[in-house]
Amino acid sequence: MGKNKLYKFAEMEKIPLVFQYPFARLQNEEFPLKGKWNSDFFRNDNPIVLELGCGKGEYTVGLARRFPDKNFIGIDIKGARMYTGASDANISGLPNVAFLRTSIELLQSFFTPGEVSEIWITFPDPQMKKVNKRLTSTRFNGIYREVLVDGGTIHLKTDSPFLYTYTRLMAELNRLPIITDTDDLYNSGLVTDILDIKTHYERQWLSRGLSIKYLSYRLDHTIRLEEPADEIEHDTYRSYARHTIPS
Repeated sequence: MGKNKLYKFAEMEKIPLVFQYPFARLQNEEFPLKGKWNSDFFRNDNPIVLELGCGKGEYTVGLARRFPDKNFIGIDIKGARMYTGASDANISGLPNVAFLRTSIELLQSFFTPGEVSEIWITFPDPQMKKVNKRLTSTRFNGIYREVLVDGGTIHLKTDSPFLYTYTRLMAELNRLPIITDTDDLYNSGLVTDILDIKTHYERQWLSRGLSIKYLSYRLDHTIRLEEPADEIEHDTYRSYARHTIPS
């Protein structure tokens, strides 16, 4: 591990809004804020919103600045990247931000049923070959339902035509109410304060001439989720060099 990563991990331990609980740590101790985020950390009754795979945390911090009446928690397993957003939020003194370094599969170890009101998934790996690793798969939606209020909102923002199409088909098949659906966000007329925050990766995709897709839907707790059987064309541009825009 490089010196820069070691430095960031050490600094993260000093930031009071960061909680580092990988799987190994959970084997030895329970997470103390489970079911108590509002009362013991945020000290308010405002809705809790998660950003999964938050990377550098730009969206988590950006949303927190725009919506002081909500609490935002960025979650990622890669703590060195998370350091950027965590440091920004800490220095800015944002009272409605936290970061959690852990695996998304472990959400039930950190939140009780109904403790979360919304989930953002921003620019995840589309996992074109492994459906169970897709963050909008029925497997992960099943995990989300364990912590999300019934009818809570899932937001997907992605550059990937494959993941966008897959998620829309999954929502339609399972009759999950779609709130917003666009395959070209910045030319749709839908851009608002909540959608114009641009992550590090989003700026890269936009610079390559790629459109941004956005889909939000409500997650019903009562239905049995099924996977779509449709064949979906795979993305091709990820195999290109970063500076190359495919035709």
